Amino acid sequence: MLTVTDINVYYGSIHAIKGVSFNVEQGEIVTLIGANGAGKSTILKAVSGLLRAKTGAISFLDSEIGNVAAHNIVRRGLVQVPEGRRIFLRMSVQQNLEMGNFIHKRSTMNERVDDIFTRFPRLKERRKQMGGTLSGGEQQMLAIGRALMTCPKLLMLDEPSMGLAPLLVEQIFDIIKELNESGVTILLVEQNARMALSVADRGYVLETGRTVAAAPAAELLEDEAVRRAYLGG
Repeated sequence: MLTVTDINVYYGSIHAIKGVSFNVEQGEIVTLIGANGAGKSTILKAVSGLLRAKTGAISFLDSEIGNVAAHNIVRRGLVQVPEGRRIFLRMSVQQNLEMGNFIHKRSTMNERVDDIFTRFPRLKERRKQMGGTLSGGEQQMLAIGRALMTCPKLLMLDEPSMGLAPLLVEQIFDIIKELNESGVTILLVEQNARMALSVADRGYVLETGRTVAAAPAAELLEDEAVRRAYLGG
């Protein structure tokens, strides 16, 4: 579904991403892991059209998207849940979800909202509550729900467990597995490498803007260097 080939991304004169390549096949969960500052979020921004790669190619469903505007990338079915959730704090849960419907006809919106509430009963209980009053876990559910309103073919999740208590982290990863089992292909960026690799099919390890390892997730979990660097021994 997604093929990233030898991309180089700069912030001004800073060479942030250095010749990174990876791919995501339909039905997979693929994870990018690495320390803070390794370039994981920058890669997602480049794929989403929020940053432009200086060189290299990004292809989604066999079409080049390296120069496609971000909102049109969403229309093609490639959708990102941003780091930090970025929900609309002064809008209700219902209104946040409706904002995710912008690429679809309004006549079908209520049906999609009901689907999200079926998937996330807690959001239904809080449908009139302002987004800013939700707990961190509820806000993450809302951010995922808003993205699902677009009916994505490939969902990119940027640090979904950030700032959450361990029990909520487990809930979020259960949601990720359920989404994948329901047919959503997922590209996951996550600092919690152990949890990410436990749900993923394949993983890529990033260090200072470069890919240093790529393997099935189960192999990375057992890799001695990966264990020492990212899994606590």
